[in-house]
Amino acid sequence: MARKRNPNGAGSIWQRKDGRYEARVYVPQPDGTRKRKTVYGATWEECDAKRQELVRRDRQGIPTPTRSAKLSEWLPYWLEQFVKDDRKKTTYAKYETHVRLYLVPNLGTKRLETLGAADVRRMLAAVSTQASPATAKESHRVLRSALSAACREELISRNVVKLVPAPRVEQRELKPWDLEQTTTFLEAARGDALYAAFVLAVALGLRRGEVLGLRWSDIDLERRTLTVRNQIQRVQNELYADSTKNRRSRVIPLPLMCVPPLRWQRLRQAAQRDAAGQDWQDSDYVFTTRTGRTVEPMNLSRSFQRVAEAAGLPRIRLHDARHGCATLLFAAGVPARVVMEILGHSQIAVTMNIYTHVSDNRRREAMGHMDRLLRRTPQKRA
Repeated sequence: MARKRNPNGAGSIWQRKDGRYEARVYVPQPDGTRKRKTVYGATWEECDAKRQELVRRDRQGIPTPTRSAKLSEWLPYWLEQFVKDDRKKTTYAKYETHVRLYLVPNLGTKRLETLGAADVRRMLAAVSTQASPATAKESHRVLRSALSAACREELISRNVVKLVPAPRVEQRELKPWDLEQTTTFLEAARGDALYAAFVLAVALGLRRGEVLGLRWSDIDLERRTLTVRNQIQRVQNELYADSTKNRRSRVIPLPLMCVPPLRWQRLRQAAQRDAAGQDWQDSDYVFTTRTGRTVEPMNLSRSFQRVAEAAGLPRIRLHDARHGCATLLFAAGVPARVVMEILGHSQIAVTMNIYTHVSDNRRREAMGHMDRLLRRTPQKRA
């Protein structure tokens, strides 16, 4: 009985002179093009099974490279197809930088199937020398993610990056301001236009983008609550509003010390609106420029540094005020779970391992307890 012809796009099978069977099917490539893929089988049934698998992958939109793709081909494709629409713009920009500066220059000529652990180790050593071990560790994470996607697409059978440990990175020692230094900064910042922003960063541990992303509709001064919903970010040449880092909003009770600065900011903004007239750009943001536009994140950091330097305080980043907030909350006896919710962490381990700093006074106090517990009272002799 004659076999039925396969429908268009399903390929065809014929017997070769050597007795084997051969099938060819047009399949999608990682770069978006279509090329003809050839498979072989000892019998018609074996060859047909391979042909049907190619057709199935084609209908599901799964790329089947006619040859193993180079890293210089796969990595840009992965960025566009797997990262760009599913991850935050900041994440895409960071991954693109590592692909462009470190991964493609060091591994671009390697093919997915032939990439070995030794190649990955050489790349990590090169990036550590070119930039830093921390940068190499991040490149390791980006490459591991890209090859995991290749595994899911059945382009490779294993992810060799998982066989190579990431470089060890010494954690930067955090030295946030103590209570006295923090109050000194707030006193020095009273006359600054962004004073209320500094208060929120110090007292609530808000991220820089979260401070600038606050809208008046997010703040209830009567009930003393603040809802963190958005953040302002700049990626390359674009300034835009985004969801929070973990994509979740959180409600934070406002300390009394935050209420007067926010009332002052509302009055100050109203005066700026009147002065700007038709040039005012209404956005409902709490912190704006003289014409109502969004404040540049870097300008908030610069103002923070300027005030701290004028007050003679040790130089720290604005983000380090977030570390200081966590430390003060722990020193006040606030449970770790509550601190985690206030700071907006997705895991309590982040709160415990990164955002707390034990001061010398706290260490002395702890060992004082040990001294009292273990000190023995001399026995009186009979």
